[in-house]
Amino acid sequence: MRFPVRLLLCLALVLPAPGFAGEQVVLVVGDSLSAAYGIDRDQGWPQLLQQQLQQAGYPHRVVNASISGDTTSAGLARLPRALERHAPAVVILALGANDGLRGIAHEEMQRNLARMIRLSREQQARVLMVGMHLPPNYGAEYLARFHAVYTRLADEYDVALAPFMLAGLMLDDALVPDESMFQADGIHPVAAAQPLILETLWPYLQPLLEGD
Repeated sequence: MRFPVRLLLCLALVLPAPGFAGEQVVLVVGDSLSAAYGIDRDQGWPQLLQQQLQQAGYPHRVVNASISGDTTSAGLARLPRALERHAPAVVILALGANDGLRGIAHEEMQRNLARMIRLSREQQARVLMVGMHLPPNYGAEYLARFHAVYTRLADEYDVALAPFMLAGLMLDDALVPDESMFQADGIHPVAAAQPLILETLWPYLQPLLEGD
């Protein structure tokens, strides 16, 4: 039975394109720091990661599900659908900055991230959690409690943790930001900073790509 050409074209538009043999998905669930806020999306670190994976011969495809402004609560709400749709081998959880900036309770942030870790593992995905630091004006006690959420979860669930996503954009160990690496708002990295973010995350991500 022959299908009309028009019908075949319609099917090609509707049906999802098959992945390459052996292809695995790296799912990035983050906020504006991963959504290439203020720069071209192709310049963001997730797209640079895709290029690096291809050049190194990894059979992985990066799906960037990051949305500017997302909190851990918003990320948790949409994670089940993303896991079902993409069946990722690796999930990168790069959330929490907006929780901290908005003063959301650390306990709520921890519960949300814990649930995201469990959901990812239920789908047999390996997890990389990406930590953040907040501006010093929030106070030493608040900052310590905020960052402790990441270390506590990494210990409890034995997941990989990149302690500070923007570590490569700091001038020294005192976490003084290099202003040339940030946009005018002082929060979002410029395009030139994106390779440094990827360089910071890569040592923690690479073992997960190898299945370690």
